[in-house]
Amino acid sequence: MLDAFDDFPIHQTPEPIAHPATSDRNFYDRTWFNGFAPDGSYYFGIGMAVYPHREILDCAFSVVERGGRQHCFYGSRRAPRQRSELQVGPFRIEIIEPMRRARVVLDDNETGISCELSFSARCAPIEEGRQILRSGQTRAMDATRFAQFGRWSGRVEHPDGGIAVDDSVCRATKDRSWGVRGVGEPQTGGATKPPRSAFFLWAPLAWDDHITHAVFFDDPKGRPLHREGLQAPLESSEAAVVDAQAATTQAARVSHEVSYEPGTRFARSARLDYEWHDGSTRSITVEPLLRFHMKGLGYLHPSWGQGYWKGELAIGGESFDSAQLDALSLENVHVQQVVRAHDGNREGCGVLEQICLGPYIPAGFADFLDGAPG
Repeated sequence: MLDAFDDFPIHQTPEPIAHPATSDRNFYDRTWFNGFAPDGSYYFGIGMAVYPHREILDCAFSVVERGGRQHCFYGSRRAPRQRSELQVGPFRIEIIEPMRRARVVLDDNETGISCELSFSARCAPIEEGRQILRSGQTRAMDATRFAQFGRWSGRVEHPDGGIAVDDSVCRATKDRSWGVRGVGEPQTGGATKPPRSAFFLWAPLAWDDHITHAVFFDDPKGRPLHREGLQAPLESSEAAVVDAQAATTQAARVSHEVSYEPGTRFARSARLDYEWHDGSTRSITVEPLLRFHMKGLGYLHPSWGQGYWKGELAIGGESFDSAQLDALSLENVHVQQVVRAHDGNREGCGVLEQICLGPYIPAGFADFLDGAPG
């Protein structure tokens, strides 16, 4: 099957672009953004992914303001033939200038949630190391990812009000990833397996003139499966963005220490330690200001999970008060928190994404979903 992109010299295999190099049914190609105020007064998240072997394109938009409910829009459809068609019902993503400018629109719809937002990059796209995780003999993840920092302008409307999004205030993180990971309905048959443990910490932080970023995958004993940290310049506009490889400084080592809210798996505070190749170090502490539940973008959602077949076209929505949620329910443990960051001399802002399933010895978690001790 041919795609419009097949007219460009971009092929990586003898197959047309529409055919991934792997036949794994869990192959995906995802675009994700967040936007937030540094003071934690609001946060919104955006996601869209295509699953070629499942023939599904789905999306989500979710927003929360401090002291208010989190509002969620979900959409799903049969995947279009053309990969450039990034639209599900009233929701669409427009790539205005690759890796520099994008537009996200959610037209008025039955959920009462809408937006018109313009993204402008403020740093080069930063490629994270290839992330390969195994569960027994099976690849649980094999993905490539890049992160990018920027700003948003536009508007967001939701059932409880709205947000005027000003690019002098609103920070942004973009995350593009593709490869294989667990999505959609699980495969059946074969021997039963116990629930899979997971520990993931992701910390993109913005400072006055640069960014820091850290990624952690740990095993249940806290041993690193994948870790990396880096620093890169932050620019005044997308026009000033320079080559990523020349501008990015990789850390020699990076580590974390998380303190959890009692009875939950949510961070109360965290410290990130960077050791650079020249022997210098940097210790960053982060203080959570606002919590956003990633189920609002389909992660671990019991009915709007990513990659699930919902029919030729389906949209849905919900609103919830995060303070009323069961903190240890599976669908609620995956969160991002808007954070204030300090390194002793400077103040920054960003997000701390976290999910911890199963035993995790450094935190004192012994069961699949027990909370931190008081």
